[in-house]
Amino acid sequence: MLKVYGIKNCNKVRDTFKWLDEHDVEYSFIDVRKDPLTTSKLQEFVHKVGLDVIINRRGRTWRSLKLGDKTLDDDQLFDLLLENQTMIKRPVLELDQAVLVGYDEDAFESFV
Repeated sequence: MLKVYGIKNCNKVRDTFKWLDEHDVEYSFIDVRKDPLTTSKLQEFVHKVGLDVIINRRGRTWRSLKLGDKTLDDDQLFDLLLENQTMIKRPVLELDQAVLVGYDEDAFESFV
């Protein structure tokens, strides 16, 4: 079954729910605020799509942490992402072994 990771009040996550419902796609939702990703699950996502893809550098969390001016290595970025999971670009869709990050209706068509 398709899993959707994100936060419930995110517009892109709500748009994803709407798209999935309109296309009769069954899914389960994991709210990373209430049920944070484990280290191993986040490592899996990063391994599959890359750290640069999964970090939302334009979001509120990134800006509030003032990370734009800092030079961080991948390990430091990963640790920050693990601690601040609202910094994950949303939504993250997982189906079997495949992972898709971000709202993209065309990509959804071929993914589900």
